[in-house]
Amino acid sequence: MSTSREHFSSKIGFILAAAGSAVGIGNLVGFPVAATKNGGGAFLIIYALFVAFICLPVMLAEMGLGRRSQHSPYKAYAELGQQTTHWRLAGWLATFTPFMIAVFYMVITVWIFGYLFQTLSGNLELIAQPEYFGQFVNDYSFVGYLVAVTVIINFILVGGVRKGIERASKILMPTLFLMLILLVIFVLTLDNAMAGVQFYLVPDFSKIDGSVINGALAQAFFSLSLGMGILITYGSYFRRSDDIVTSGKLVAVTDTAVAFTAGLMTLPAIFAIYPETNPESLSDSSVSMIFSFFPQIFMQLTDIVGYGFASVAAAIFFLLAFVAAITSLVSIIEVPTSSFMERHNVSRKKALLVMGLAITVLTLLAATSFGLLPWVSKIAHYAGMDKSLFDVIVDVFYETILPLNGLLICLFVRFRWKRENFTAEMSEGNAAYKTSLLHKYVNFSVGTFIPVILAIIFANTVATKFFGVSFL
Repeated sequence: MSTSREHFSSKIGFILAAAGSAVGIGNLVGFPVAATKNGGGAFLIIYALFVAFICLPVMLAEMGLGRRSQHSPYKAYAELGQQTTHWRLAGWLATFTPFMIAVFYMVITVWIFGYLFQTLSGNLELIAQPEYFGQFVNDYSFVGYLVAVTVIINFILVGGVRKGIERASKILMPTLFLMLILLVIFVLTLDNAMAGVQFYLVPDFSKIDGSVINGALAQAFFSLSLGMGILITYGSYFRRSDDIVTSGKLVAVTDTAVAFTAGLMTLPAIFAIYPETNPESLSDSSVSMIFSFFPQIFMQLTDIVGYGFASVAAAIFFLLAFVAAITSLVSIIEVPTSSFMERHNVSRKKALLVMGLAITVLTLLAATSFGLLPWVSKIAHYAGMDKSLFDVIVDVFYETILPLNGLLICLFVRFRWKRENFTAEMSEGNAAYKTSLLHKYVNFSVGTFIPVILAIIFANTVATKFFGVSFL
């Protein structure tokens, strides 16, 4: 166990950093739309139950594994798994997954930065044109935006845990919360905004079926960054005296609160501008909503508050989305970076250089998936459709592998690390944990029904994404 490993300086530092990884663009747009289309308040209740009873135990397992080993995923699985091949493979998968997700997320973040730049330049009318996004994703200006985003991310990461990740989180996360609250207040003052609130919050249990339940659990799992190796890595930055249990609870509460609050911005805004909106017509894609739908919303807003004020509101929205994306991307890239540092015994700067070059090359390739390079645009074919490199990365690593990684951490706790050792780790910094109901529930659930649920989700996702069939 390394004695020179960096640690978070405070509980609030970890909570904000972990919340930053969890709060992403899916929270701002994807979650509210999913809730509205799938039962409103009923979906919210199911989502909250999944966070508490499924996601929190997995979160604690990941954080505990990280602190026990004081390593990021690859070495954590290898050491505590006693160097057995299958657990080394689990560690490799938990490291390679965030590396590939970083490529997908980098493309989205660069797009957001480009839209933010255009909005600040006074070009709201331009980006609101229906054909603009299709032109934008095939424009070579992407390279300039990519350079800017890469510089920002590496500026944060090169500072390490305390001077980089923790310091940035203490600035960016309160800024994100403030901007979100300001937008919510502004949106709720608009005419017909309450219609959006009603669609968002009033329960409709008739819409709840197997696919909706599966979607709520998947949304909760993805939203909390589970299965990405992030919480294993961040857990390794905990000190022995830190309270993992309380910190995990606060991260779950913070992420859920942001997702819920975002709904009070997104849906009322849509209904205020388009009173006749049918929730079923809203796109399930966060990408489509952010880059195609929202610019049109803000453009329509000019009839109410004028072009200048609408441009300011649009700029705040894209800045909010950019901050959310950056905080998530920083934590995602930290996982392979930390693992590379440990495995090859190199400095953080050298590891970031290698990761930066590799991610940049793949990002440029993924960014050409929309027509610039035909062979990248049709690199695979499954479920009856041609798939681009960007599609493959999303389908394989973001949609499919995450529940598998969650399943592996549960199996690791149950059969290799053992539940009594997991309990001892959770009790470090929280002496009351051993006698709590939470302890009894976590120990039981991680070793029994949670792995079954995650296995079903993984199998159903594979069947749906790659074979076009679903059994839920």
